[in-house]
Amino acid sequence: PVAAALGGMVAPALLFAALNFGGAGARGWGIPMATDIAFALGVLAIFGKRVPLGLKVFLTALAIADDLGAVAVIALYYTEKIQFGALVVAAILLVILCFAIQFKIRRIGILLALMIGVWLAVFASGVHATVAGILLALVIPVRPQVSLKQFIIDGEAFLDKAKNRIQSGSCIVTDREQLDAVESINIRAGDALPTGLMLEHALHPVQVWLILPLFALANAGVALGGNVAEILASPLALGIIVGLVVGKPLGIAVMSWLVVRSGKGRLPAGVTWPQVVGAGCLAGIGFTMSLFVSDLAFSDETLITAAKIGILAASLASGVIGYVILNRVLPRAE
Repeated sequence: PVAAALGGMVAPALLFAALNFGGAGARGWGIPMATDIAFALGVLAIFGKRVPLGLKVFLTALAIADDLGAVAVIALYYTEKIQFGALVVAAILLVILCFAIQFKIRRIGILLALMIGVWLAVFASGVHATVAGILLALVIPVRPQVSLKQFIIDGEAFLDKAKNRIQSGSCIVTDREQLDAVESINIRAGDALPTGLMLEHALHPVQVWLILPLFALANAGVALGGNVAEILASPLALGIIVGLVVGKPLGIAVMSWLVVRSGKGRLPAGVTWPQVVGAGCLAGIGFTMSLFVSDLAFSDETLITAAKIGILAASLASGVIGYVILNRVLPRAE
């Protein structure tokens, strides 16, 4: 998926650059590199059980790697001025956060304060604050501190201890041994749950129902004035459309084929090459991330409008083409 994502970033950027070289829209080469994970997976979810698990994992991993690449481009290319002092502060806070996690500090207030501090420091540095999200994600553990087997062994021991105190008839508030047993189970259960997974579950409703809608609304505003057909034929919009609709699936399919052909990788179980092409088309749904990059790339409202119209047209076309291809090549539901 990482190699496929690389192909899915490079090919669209090259096609865009070829159509906009030396022009007013040349700075927007990063726009067709992005993939909107939510929309791409949303279209894939329409097919339900027809979709092999390997294809779901492939598209998810590809889209994540793709977005990481887009954020890296934002940080390196679309950042005007960097304040290195603020970056040093961010690095120090990040190291402190790492130690806090390693030493199992469980006070949410302390961890949250450190996370917010990292975000503010990165924001103050001039580097786009989305980079702070990547840095924080890298230090959040995604593996449990104790295995399920060890948790069961320890849990049964603590439960036996609590059962032995039931006979006393005392209340947990006044019986210290009962309280210690229950607290030990609670702490051990926390160790058995990956921190990253717990954060994902806690933040998912906020992300889905608040952050993503606000993000889409803030970046999708397009005044459809003037001649839309003329705008779509402009080098800027055309470069985005060609990049997302053609470059994405082409880059993903070619890089995947090269990796498999070289023996460095293989297709996921149950996944065929036509399915890879269909998934590549869905990866061409740039939408929110591409809209976001367009606002960073241009200050001229005319260019921003042309870019956004191109993004919307390309995302719609990619979604439809991907749906049609996958509907033909995915196995029929029994």
